[in-house]
Amino acid sequence: MKLGEAAPPLDLPDTTGAPQSLPASGEAAAAVVIWTCNHCPYALAWHDRTVAVANEYADRGVRFLAVNSNDAERYPHDSPEAMRERVEAAPEEWPFPYLHDASQDAARAYGAKTTPHLYVFDSELRLAYEGAPDADHRDPSLDAAWLRDALDAVLAGKSPECAETEPVGCSVKWRG
Repeated sequence: MKLGEAAPPLDLPDTTGAPQSLPASGEAAAAVVIWTCNHCPYALAWHDRTVAVANEYADRGVRFLAVNSNDAERYPHDSPEAMRERVEAAPEEWPFPYLHDASQDAARAYGAKTTPHLYVFDSELRLAYEGAPDADHRDPSLDAAWLRDALDAVLAGKSPECAETEPVGCSVKWRG
C-alpha cells in the first residue's frame, strides 16, 4: 500500500466468529488496522500502548481492528481458539475486534510484514500512516507516540509529519 491509497476491503471473523469490517467511507473519523498475534514479544510489548490509544480515541470516532494472519497450524498460539481464549481471559484488554485472517489474503492486500504493523486511515479510508506504534517496543514511556501523532494529524484534517516508519517485530508467519 502507498500513502493516500484506499484501504483494501477487510471482512474477517472476530473471536466469536462474527464478521467484522472496516467502517464505510465517512462512517468513522479514522480507522486503525493493527497486524498482531498472540506470541510475538514485540506485539505483546506494544499491546498495552495500542489498547490505551484505542480507549482514548474511541470517543473521537476512531475505529480499531486487530488482525492475526499467522499460520495457525505451525503456530498454534495464533489459532482462532487461542485468540478467543486470550480475549475472553482479559476482555478489558481488547477494546477492538481481534480478527483471524486464515487465508492470509488480507495480510497480502495490505502488505503486512510484521507483528505489529499498523495502518492509519483517514475518514475516507485513505492510508495516512504505516509502520510501528513508536520508536522502541522496550520503552513504554514512548506511549505509541507515532500512532498518536498520526491520529492527531488525521483528526485535524492534516497529513502526519511522519507518515511512514519501519514496522518492527516478528515476521508474519506465512503458510507453507
